[in-house]
Amino acid sequence: MTLEELRNQIDVLDRQLVELLSERARAAIMIGHLKAATQLPIYEPNREKVIFTNVRAANKGPLPDIELTHIYERIIDVMRALQRDELASERNASANTSATSATGLRRGGDSSGHDTGAKAPEIGNKQ
Repeated sequence: MTLEELRNQIDVLDRQLVELLSERARAAIMIGHLKAATQLPIYEPNREKVIFTNVRAANKGPLPDIELTHIYERIIDVMRALQRDELASERNASANTSATSATGLRRGGDSSGHDTGAKAPEIGNKQ
């Protein structure tokens, strides 16, 4: 194969890897939701050991097991951060919704939720 053909092959493989990593990320986010619902910790070192064992068992080279493990350590770190970020966003959204519901106030409304006709001042440059 030529250099150009090999680079094209790598480009195709990179696109496939991106799709697979995105699919893995979606699964990790769903796992984060389940962990939150069942009050399990995000970080589970025993599960990570199982993942490393699985990928090393599937490795047929030419990557050495240690290098593959390093790659997966980083993937798992990113997925764990994604879970934390997603759950933090949901907690913030839930807290904001609860705070709005607790006060019964809305922009331009009274405590009954009816529009009072009051408008928030516009912010920005008027020309």
